[in-house]
Amino acid sequence: MTTIAKDTVVQFNYTLTNDQGETLDQSRGEPLAYLHGHQNIIPGLEAQMEGKSAGDKFVATVLPADAYGEYLAEAVQSVPRANFQGVDNIEVGMQFQSQTDDGHVMLVTVKEVTDEEVVVDGNHPLAGQTLTFDVEIVDVREATADEISHGHAHGVGGHHH
Repeated sequence: MTTIAKDTVVQFNYTLTNDQGETLDQSRGEPLAYLHGHQNIIPGLEAQMEGKSAGDKFVATVLPADAYGEYLAEAVQSVPRANFQGVDNIEVGMQFQSQTDDGHVMLVTVKEVTDEEVVVDGNHPLAGQTLTFDVEIVDVREATADEISHGHAHGVGGHHH
């Protein structure tokens, strides 16, 4: 039986909850597939997958530092509404791509809208949260050379080219 290690493809079902026990995401019957050891899932979950096999069920608690990072207040900024040229209707919860001064592209979420300004949050929506994954490992197999060179799983639950 293959155990989860670098360059294995893992299929797993999961339910993701926050500290309040609210379900944030789940696989809904179609397992998620990923290439282990290639940073395709958050580090804290990937570390807890190591050594597991098909059929294993476990609960993984992941702290913010090993998930989507701590919540950074400085990532919340007020920008002139004029920066959103060509967007007539801006609503709270909308997401936009923004480019930083050094050229990095980041996703920002609209938090507040006035006639003059838009408050955007550059934090990941799950930043600062401790996450709990209820996991069931469905399948573990050796990755193909193509999957390793591409850096992701192909086929069921994975990437389709």
